[in-house]
Amino acid sequence: MSESDQTQRDYRDTVFLPKTDFPMKAGLPQKEPQILARWQDEKLYQQLREERAGREKFILHDGPPYANGDMHIGHALNRILKDMVVRSQSLLGKDAPFVPGWDCHGLPIEWKVEEQYRKKKKDKKVVPAAEFRQECREYAQKWVDVQRDQLKRLGLMADFDNPYLTMQAESEATIVAELMKFAEAGNLYRGSKPVMWSPVEETALAEAEVEYEDITSTQIDVAFEIVESPIEELVGAHAVIWTTTPWTIPVNQALAYGPEVEYALVEWGGTNRTFLIAKPLVEAFIERFHAANPTEHLEHFGQIFKGSELAGTIARHPMHHLGGFYANPRPLLAGDFVTTDSGTGLVHMSPDHGEDDFLLCREHGIEPVFAVMGDGRYRDDWPWLGGNDERRRAVINKPFNAPDGPICSDLREAGALLSASDDYQHSYPHSWRSKAKVIYRCTPQWFVPMDKPLDTGDFDVAAPEGFGAAVAMFTSKDHSTLREIAMREIERVKFYPEKGRRRIGSMVEGRPDWVLSRQRAWGVPITLFVRQDGSYLQDPQVNARVIEAVKRQGVDAWDESRKAEFLGPDHDPAEFEMVTDILDVWFDSGCTHAFTLESGRWPDQRWPADLYLEGSDQHRGWFQSSLLESSATRGRAPYDAVLTHGFTMASDGKKMSKSLGNTIDPLKVMEQYGADIIRLWALSVDFTEDHRIGDEILKGVGDQYRRLRNTFRYLLGALDGFVGDMGDTGEIPELEVYVLALLADLDGKLKTALEAYDFNTYTRLLVDFCNEDLSAFYFDIRKDCLYCDGPDSTRRNAYRTVLDILFHALVRYAAPVLVFTAEEVWTTRYPEGGSVHLLEWPKVPGVSADGARWEKLRDLRERVTEAIEPLRRDKTIRSSLEADVVVPDSAVPEGFSDADLAELFITASVARSDSDTVSVTRTDENKCGRCWRLLPSVSEDGALCDRCEDVVTQMDAA
Repeated sequence: MSESDQTQRDYRDTVFLPKTDFPMKAGLPQKEPQILARWQDEKLYQQLREERAGREKFILHDGPPYANGDMHIGHALNRILKDMVVRSQSLLGKDAPFVPGWDCHGLPIEWKVEEQYRKKKKDKKVVPAAEFRQECREYAQKWVDVQRDQLKRLGLMADFDNPYLTMQAESEATIVAELMKFAEAGNLYRGSKPVMWSPVEETALAEAEVEYEDITSTQIDVAFEIVESPIEELVGAHAVIWTTTPWTIPVNQALAYGPEVEYALVEWGGTNRTFLIAKPLVEAFIERFHAANPTEHLEHFGQIFKGSELAGTIARHPMHHLGGFYANPRPLLAGDFVTTDSGTGLVHMSPDHGEDDFLLCREHGIEPVFAVMGDGRYRDDWPWLGGNDERRRAVINKPFNAPDGPICSDLREAGALLSASDDYQHSYPHSWRSKAKVIYRCTPQWFVPMDKPLDTGDFDVAAPEGFGAAVAMFTSKDHSTLREIAMREIERVKFYPEKGRRRIGSMVEGRPDWVLSRQRAWGVPITLFVRQDGSYLQDPQVNARVIEAVKRQGVDAWDESRKAEFLGPDHDPAEFEMVTDILDVWFDSGCTHAFTLESGRWPDQRWPADLYLEGSDQHRGWFQSSLLESSATRGRAPYDAVLTHGFTMASDGKKMSKSLGNTIDPLKVMEQYGADIIRLWALSVDFTEDHRIGDEILKGVGDQYRRLRNTFRYLLGALDGFVGDMGDTGEIPELEVYVLALLADLDGKLKTALEAYDFNTYTRLLVDFCNEDLSAFYFDIRKDCLYCDGPDSTRRNAYRTVLDILFHALVRYAAPVLVFTAEEVWTTRYPEGGSVHLLEWPKVPGVSADGARWEKLRDLRERVTEAIEPLRRDKTIRSSLEADVVVPDSAVPEGFSDADLAELFITASVARSDSDTVSVTRTDENKCGRCWRLLPSVSEDGALCDRCEDVVTQMDAA
């Protein structure tokens, strides 16, 4: 072939460019639903169960979200993390079935149904209970169906055709059976204690149903006249209390002092009135007093009293003139909880409305009076602000407590109000559902004792048969308390991150007895028969009849009309009252392990779970209720490990709020970007802490996704038609050995990350490997070999063999993260190869390389790239192929020739010098018309280099 022929010829048809139908543009919003439909048609979840049958089990038990409203971004993160767990465990070869669940009872759903009533001006009280519960059931089912479709759209692989619901009759029967275990063992009691109470919803609330918000309250100083005291100077003086809940003054029964606190008397100048105040708080009190009474002044008295000297002192209520309850003496009692942090150092005691108040007063024989009704108003017969007073309002009503409200006005008229101002800022509990303030209210409730010795022992996991209610109790006894068992389990269980152990441990260590009862309609009833003396029936046969009825009919079975049927011939119905309270929904969800893992309704499940995974708020919610329920009935936690995630914040770090307009709707993100983008975001952030999302963050994730997609597109194109392999690893070039060693190292690190549920590290390792080790290094170096070496080239075949190994590894690594894209990649290459999600962890060659040597080379390569860049910007050269490079000889690792370096650096040539710097000049060599390299063997621009001459000659002769 003459040189003139060579310069005229177009060599594009001799270059082996990558070829694939895999598009660069993903089109995920359109493509993902098609993939979902195929998975549904092919019953992929069932296929996976069959593929993994008989393998080691891994059970992630799903914490049930409320069936109430659309999925939000926090739900999306939570479910993606769970999906990552089960998919990665399946990838590792385990049988990891996943049963999704929903919490269907409770206030959130009942509240929504009542909202619909309020819009229709319909009174819930006239609706039959069974009819109301059916409306709640229908409302819950509607949202179960909606959320189920939304979760499917996220790409979750789960038993969506057979989820667990707490409102299923079998589930309700198991919850009743679990309650009966507490009852039969004597681990329930009915008592009156102050509990969190919502006057708006008229029910007790669990701590997990309460959220704290900053508010401004009225603060008042109130004088209680001392009428008796062993200290003569105190008789006639006034003990001053400070409070931010004026509404509790009408229910006051005592005052508390600190035994070690020093108290001083303060005189109101021009009067004969003196006030008893803790010495460190005198100045703060004087400031409040002067703010309310600017023309008056107070003076210190010289005498100081130690708190312990106040024992035996008695005051009277400011409203004592009303007689009756208010005429009773108000003793001053020693309280270790009294501090001098704020107030006056004297605390007014209302045993109805405070835990410390209740305990101290009960210790001295002072009992609650139940003055505040369920709706937050004082009783009709209450002498102050009761039913005959038109000023009566709910105690959480702000004007009711205001400085000019009825309480302060009456105290002012009685001469007892020393100061009142509506300016005290503090954090206060609110119902997370109604957003209204809650109160502490003493009501009769059902409790599980935390510190009573329980009958405990070893749980026989083989015992369950039928459903969870049949689980036997314990076979041996060690008489530990529920708190002690739970604390032991907290030490045993693994927590990811570790700080979760301290968080739940501190909560369980200091928590009060577990309040089980709620005064609502939509939930599992407390199925107890109570005698007139307050004791409840403990009859296993009665309990069995109730459980069986609930199993057949659900919670509607607990009805007064069936009282005699349940009690049977051995008990007189007239002697028993059926409890009408329902169970705390946290007890419901705390039993999900029993009716999901043990019941046999899902044969591929087993107890206990390997992992529970929820947000960090569940240390006081589901993690804790499950721990307590299982510890009391089985002597251990229902899980071996707990993984928690933080909360999703807006891009500026603020809490998401519809009013601020900074929420991110995952449904809209899927419409715009696709589910794989949300998944990549969720698995890229450090989810163990609070994390952020926003439009700019999602755009960055989109860029990251495109780079990953391009990696797969390159692999698919480069492997078009590939069927061979490289043979003995000893034959392959050193670069290929190094890349396989990098892959082996990545493989080990990814497994380590999965073992620790460190998904953001897993994802980062995968992304960095594709971007830095492959695209920016290996692919970049070997593209000349791929495009221009001959079809029989050993080097090219070795490269494509490594690409094949990389493909099979990377598509598997990516499958739990990018569930749709990985499926698209796999089926593009293997249209009849089934689903990528049926595959197992890849077996990569156990190849090693001198990593330090290669790192030194890559550092030098980076220096060369940096040195070339100024010439590229100045247009002295257009690409690195036009560069002659001189590098420091000391920077070159041993074993690389100059020709090796030119190939690795993608330059025209490389030489060495004793200099410490890298220098670059434009080469004088000519450019090959086929491979575009500038080499000495090219006689003129457009002619062929030796390598290309040989390849073209072979192709022309074929």
